[in-house]
Amino acid sequence: MVDDSRSSPSSAAAPAAGRPRARGPWSEAEAWRFLGETAVPLRLACQDGAGFPLLLSLWFVPEGGALWCASIARARVVRLLAREPRCAFEVSPDAPPYRGVRGRARATLVPERGEAVLRALLQRYQGGESSQLARWLLSRAHEEVAIRLAPETLVSWDYTRRMQAP
Repeated sequence: MVDDSRSSPSSAAAPAAGRPRARGPWSEAEAWRFLGETAVPLRLACQDGAGFPLLLSLWFVPEGGALWCASIARARVVRLLAREPRCAFEVSPDAPPYRGVRGRARATLVPERGEAVLRALLQRYQGGESSQLARWLLSRAHEEVAIRLAPETLVSWDYTRRMQAP
């Protein structure tokens, strides 16, 4: 989890206040469990300067009812989310059986948590900080900005049963 002494929830479960609306075959708790167990990049959609959707992939870690990502401060996605925080996301593995969670969210940029979130992402996706990629990312950690996605909706889908062999 992301190290932050101000708020350090011990699980990926959503808090009672400000809970997102959950729809689909999974309960809200099941959707958060999936997000906690599924280490694939999150697909994020935000609005570009011309008003068109921009779709990109980011690593994420669920914590405290939010999805936390990080990016370098000068990245286009950071500028776009600063201007328009409304966005959408999807987390779904590419291999069958097709299942996942998508939703709408509001993004908040949190520069002071950039390095902590980066370290949590490296643990989740790289297994630690010793890979060449991890060392390179950490060499510029002071430029990272945390992106907090607060879901307003969680929509799940699960085609596991319909994709099983007869």
